[in-house]
Amino acid sequence: MSDKSIIEKVLVYIDDHIEEELSLDKIATVFNYSKFYMERTFAEKTGCTIYKYIQRKRLTQAAQKLVESNKPIVEIAYEAHYSSQQAFTQAFGRVYQCSPQMYRKNGIFYPVQMQIALCTTQVLFVKNYKIGGRMVA
Repeated sequence: MSDKSIIEKVLVYIDDHIEEELSLDKIATVFNYSKFYMERTFAEKTGCTIYKYIQRKRLTQAAQKLVESNKPIVEIAYEAHYSSQQAFTQAFGRVYQCSPQMYRKNGIFYPVQMQIALCTTQVLFVKNYKIGGRMVA
């Protein structure tokens, strides 16, 4: 199996299991590769680590929930796999440059982690999220 096809399968696996507990060890075990090989290959092909991709993917989903639902922030934090609202607020602030409360008040969703699509020479970021009822191109 080529490195590209392995990474494509890892991306699909992460997307399909994003609500579950995900770790590098678990992903490597699922695909029967060493975690060191998985991490190195993923980083080479995508430009980010598996951990960072999962974290940004979950924060993107949390941002969407903040805008599109009235769920309490603490509930969204737990759904994003943070152990406390404080940890979530700090991570969210580092990525979105504002607090979850301010983001919700602003009411405009924009993703920080796009879907990654691999091609032969580069990584493409596919944007397919709605913002204000319109699709972002």
